[in-house]
Amino acid sequence: MNDGDQPRVIVVGGSMGGLTAALVLRDLGMRVDVVERSPELLDGKGAGIVLQPDTVRWFREHGGTEAVEKVSTGSSRLRYIGADNEIVFDEPSTWRFTSWTTTYKALLADFGTDNYHLGEHVAGLDQDADGVTLRFVSGREERAELVVFADGISSTGRRRLLPEVVPQYSGYVGWRGTVPETEVSETTHALLSDALSYAIAPNTHICMYPIPGRDGGLAVGERDLNYVWYRNVPEGPELDELLTDKRGFPCPVSVHPGQVQDRYIDELKAAARELLPPAAAELVTRTAEPFIQPVLDIEVPRMAFGRVCLMGDGAFAARPHAAAGTAKAAADAWALADALQAADGDVVTALAKWEPGRLELGRSLLARVREMGRAYQVDNTADPADRSLRFGLYGPDQ
Repeated sequence: MNDGDQPRVIVVGGSMGGLTAALVLRDLGMRVDVVERSPELLDGKGAGIVLQPDTVRWFREHGGTEAVEKVSTGSSRLRYIGADNEIVFDEPSTWRFTSWTTTYKALLADFGTDNYHLGEHVAGLDQDADGVTLRFVSGREERAELVVFADGISSTGRRRLLPEVVPQYSGYVGWRGTVPETEVSETTHALLSDALSYAIAPNTHICMYPIPGRDGGLAVGERDLNYVWYRNVPEGPELDELLTDKRGFPCPVSVHPGQVQDRYIDELKAAARELLPPAAAELVTRTAEPFIQPVLDIEVPRMAFGRVCLMGDGAFAARPHAAAGTAKAAADAWALADALQAADGDVVTALAKWEPGRLELGRSLLARVREMGRAYQVDNTADPADRSLRFGLYGPDQ
């Protein structure tokens, strides 16, 4: 890792939030290293992302190696589909979508790999007035003036700094998958290819939209159709069994593609035929390897700890209903850069001023997505015309 006179930053976590933080802090003249515990470059396993302004601000302001249009595809309608594929609600609504992997690769290409270190698992930390010492499972130690934990929902930083904070299960899981748009029927393609689409059934709903294809294709005919189907599963043995992979390992955050037990995939596809409109059911039944993510809430009382901070899902993890997780991580990073610049690089002062606004945003987002989940999954009161159900980090359509 580099030497030099500029303030040194270590970003723990090499996903999109961590890379955004690394890029904007490097732009301030800081020496930035990213440490990622995975031994290999990351892969979003086919997950789709709704692009919000903060998510793509780096590309818009810096051009990057890829313009926004070269990492995303779009749609022009918001559409709700009824039980027999009839359109029950439709209005103009422009959104852009990407795949997790496409945007990750573009950010990594901009940051480069010289200071992006794989297979580095942080075990603990200490700090004093001048800096932070990180301890790695390898026994190695590293020192920095600022440490940013952007290490996701299972954050090591959060566990060390706030051991009392644990994820809270929402009562439902998200089944996810993608299907090449060339593999669906003409009817399904016509309904879903140019829309952010929903279908609602009692105590369940599915959200669908186009994303770049697995090889990065963006043109119609080259993309994938992505979905998240939310299904209620009670906490306890039933959930634990569902989240046990084919190897017999518990997977509290995600059961990856290819590791979901076959019996659950069989049940999923049978339920899709029974509960979902034909277009939505076709996506689910044509998915080669669906995967599962339990929907969790995480709320922290603090994000700043002297010269250490938590950001993104390492601090607040919010249900996906507002499509704001990656946007929030990016917004945390940009706000951190602004605070450091305003404090003339005084890390402790900057973090103290940065924290209140980030806590307020995290709490506001959590409250909103909990209400959205209640309307869709519990109370069955979700109304397609209800603007409070719209995407947005700062509020509906914001």
